[in-house]
Amino acid sequence: MKLNIAIDGPSAAGKSTIAKRLAALLGYVHLDTGAMYRCIAYKALCRHLSLTDEAALCALIDQTEIELTPQGEVFLDGEKMDQRIRTDEVSMATSRISALKGVREKLVARQKKMAENKGVIMDGRDIGTVVLPQAELKIFLTASAEARACRRYRENEEKGMASDYEQLVKDIAQRDAQDMQRTVSPLRQAADAVLVDSSNLSIDEVVDLIRAMAEKKQKEAKS
Repeated sequence: MKLNIAIDGPSAAGKSTIAKRLAALLGYVHLDTGAMYRCIAYKALCRHLSLTDEAALCALIDQTEIELTPQGEVFLDGEKMDQRIRTDEVSMATSRISALKGVREKLVARQKKMAENKGVIMDGRDIGTVVLPQAELKIFLTASAEARACRRYRENEEKGMASDYEQLVKDIAQRDAQDMQRTVSPLRQAADAVLVDSSNLSIDEVVDLIRAMAEKKQKEAKS
C-alpha cells in the first residue's frame, strides 16, 4: 500500500532535495508544489505584472501549463526550467504571490488532482494543512535561518552564482515572516505532523529518518 507524504517547512529547509531522494527510494512520485508557484512568479516577472494584481495573476495561471515529471523536471509552457525559477528574486516574488487567495486556490486544485492516486510525496508550505490534510505521513522540516543561509550560499557557489551570506540570512528571515504572517494558508505545522529539525543533520540522515517513518506507517496500515 502506498501513502501520500506531505513535507512542509520554511524556505531553504531542504524540502525538495529530501522529497526527491525519498521518492526515488520508495518508488513514489515527487511533486514540487513550490516549483509551481515559482513558475507563476517567474512568468509574472517576465511579463512585468504587478505581484499584487490577483485578477491578472489568476488569469495568468489559466493561460499557463505546468508539468512536473516523475524525474523531478519542471516544464513551464513546454519549456524545461532550470535555475531561472530558483533565484532570490523569484523566491521573494513567489512568497508574495502565494499569499493571494485566488492564486492558491487555483494551484491547490491542481495539486489535489495530482495526488488522487496515492504514492505521492508533496512538499511546500501548506501541504499537510490545506493541500493534503488526509496524508498518511506529515513532516514539518525546518532548520535555523543561519543553517539554511549557509546551505544556500554553498549551493550558489557551486552554481557559480555570487551571493552574500549575511544578506541570505536576512532574506530567509524575511521570507519566513512573510510566509508565517500571510492571511491565506500561512506556514504552520499541522497538528499531526512530525517536527524534523535538520540544522545539524545531513541530507542522508534526514532521508533515512523519514523513510523509517514511512515504512512504519505502511506496516501499520497493513496490520
